[in-house]
Amino acid sequence: MTPEATARARPTREVVAWSRGMVQPALRAAVDTLPASVRRVAGYHLGWWDEHGEPTDAGGGKAIRPVLAQLAAEAVGGAAGSAVPAAVAVELVHNFTLLHDDVLDGDLMRRHRPAAWRVFGVPDAVLAGDAMLALAFDVLAGSGHPAALAGVRVLNAAVLGLVDGEQTDLAFETRHDVEVAECVAMVERKTAGLLACACGLGALFAGAGPAEVACLRDFGLHLGVAFQHVDDLLGIWGDAAVTGKPVHGDLCARKKSLPVVAALTSGTPAGRALAALYEGDGQAVAADPAHAARLVEAAGGRAWSEQQAALHLDLALRRLDSITPAPRAAAELAALAHLIVHRDH
Repeated sequence: MTPEATARARPTREVVAWSRGMVQPALRAAVDTLPASVRRVAGYHLGWWDEHGEPTDAGGGKAIRPVLAQLAAEAVGGAAGSAVPAAVAVELVHNFTLLHDDVLDGDLMRRHRPAAWRVFGVPDAVLAGDAMLALAFDVLAGSGHPAALAGVRVLNAAVLGLVDGEQTDLAFETRHDVEVAECVAMVERKTAGLLACACGLGALFAGAGPAEVACLRDFGLHLGVAFQHVDDLLGIWGDAAVTGKPVHGDLCARKKSLPVVAALTSGTPAGRALAALYEGDGQAVAADPAHAARLVEAAGGRAWSEQQAALHLDLALRRLDSITPAPRAAAELAALAHLIVHRDH
């Protein structure tokens, strides 16, 4: 990365605001086409209004995927505006997964507010997620873009991977023999798959060739794996005031997250002690989750995830540089990637 490119790069906060300025109007216009029965739930979940439909300033998430799509478009020499349909589509899919995940995981809070299923009930939350998924494909198909059909297939493959990854993740909860490689493969299909899709779609809608699309997709994939490592660390040691979720929440739910699986398979005394807690009825973990967190750390799970996050960040940036990307977009993608991986954990 040249010093000149870095100097021209906008601060990440400014980049996010710039992306929101283009994507949010299109996202709102798309959601406005939903049937009223699910539009109210979708708007609540997105932070646009409260449960009564009154406007609110509740946050709507970090909007990482739309930014990635637009910067990927610029990285291959295209215009960010060309990737708006891709950005809207991936954000809709992301929020479909959050609505369903909260139901599947029984999570009570989302973005510092009660999860949609707690406010509107499980059926309405699930149906709102279904509607947002269908809308994502409609946005791409109705964009009139030459790459629309190819984009639909890329997004569909990502959604199928997400579903498979989610099913695998849920299956891990009842297994005592989960291996690290299995857990990483699940993350590649689930979290990382949609980030890869966002980057690939952005490049595709900017007119990039197959090689450039593949490199941007790989950038998103490695960034997604790094993102999940950090997310899993925050799920154990994160500040509830920042994450919006309870401290040690993943441990209380006995989630087989990346650092936990690394600890469970470490062959260490701490790993064996953690396994004994995880194989019980859950009461021991719930009674003293801080003890379980100390066992994960003592077994090396925390250090391993921190190292893996750094490794996959490096791999992501190497793939980005391999296409000789537009300098400013590359610098902004790199800055966003560093911010994602270096969240306070």
